Amino acid sequence: MTFQLPTRSALASDYERGVILVATAMLAWSCSGIYARLLTTDIWTAIAWRSLFGGLFLLLPSFFLEGGFSRRQWASIFHPAGLAMLVCQTISQACFIGALYMTTVANVTMIYATAPFIAAFLSWTMLKERVAKRTLVAGGICLIGVAVIVASSIGGGTGVGDLLALGMTITFALIIVIPRMDPSIPILPSSVVSGLLTFVVFVPFASTSSVDVHNWLLLAAFGATNFALAFVLFLFGSRKMPAADAALISSMEIVLTPFWVWLFFSEMPPVATFVGGAIIFATIVWHTAIDLRHSRRRRAPVNGL
Repeated sequence: MTFQLPTRSALASDYERGVILVATAMLAWSCSGIYARLLTTDIWTAIAWRSLFGGLFLLLPSFFLEGGFSRRQWASIFHPAGLAMLVCQTISQACFIGALYMTTVANVTMIYATAPFIAAFLSWTMLKERVAKRTLVAGGICLIGVAVIVASSIGGGTGVGDLLALGMTITFALIIVIPRMDPSIPILPSSVVSGLLTFVVFVPFASTSSVDVHNWLLLAAFGATNFALAFVLFLFGSRKMPAADAALISSMEIVLTPFWVWLFFSEMPPVATFVGGAIIFATIVWHTAIDLRHSRRRRAPVNGL
């Protein structure tokens, strides 16, 4: 008995640290709309330099996480699956910034929220993995919400932005699935290289000479916090807690990201975004609640032990 209480306390403390880390990562991710609205550069400049700063800031922790630095690990990035990962990451980063510039932040956030369900569908079709029926049902319902949002944007000036958000979401779902095809792909080194690759691809179109100190600071902070810091914090925090708990905390980004933009910039999304977003958010909450219940059942002590 004397050894049980310290063990439980240590586990609780570890879990609490995980909650703090994941919640902080979620807050950093939720600031993407603020950065996008404060920036006054063109799309190409924002894509190029945000990606470069993000890759550079992520370089240091990549030497210490996922087994640290090794030539073999970094070389695996250039295997077929690794190259596919680089292409998807580059496209996803570019579409993300382009979408933030060309449609409402709420539209981007709501469409992006469907990524886990698209990833589950891709795993089911491409890898023949077993996927719970509720996940497929939830994914189908979320796609209805996406359809409502995108359909309302056609002809309204934000259709291209919504399609970019959808492209970002699909490529991000592939980023989730590809490591399942080849588990040897290191996530952090791949993210570093993709940031540098995105910079190389888009910097020829950027108007770097016109960027002032204000925008340089914003681009650096955008890459450091929203790209690098959030990634590392979530990586650490999610290891200290069940996946369902981490997913529930992360889902708050769906609410906070458009909320910050509404609060600071009075950006009000169209009615269709509220309708489609409500469908998506309610579905995610329902699915995550079931996952939480199942994970807690698995962790429940048997016969009081």
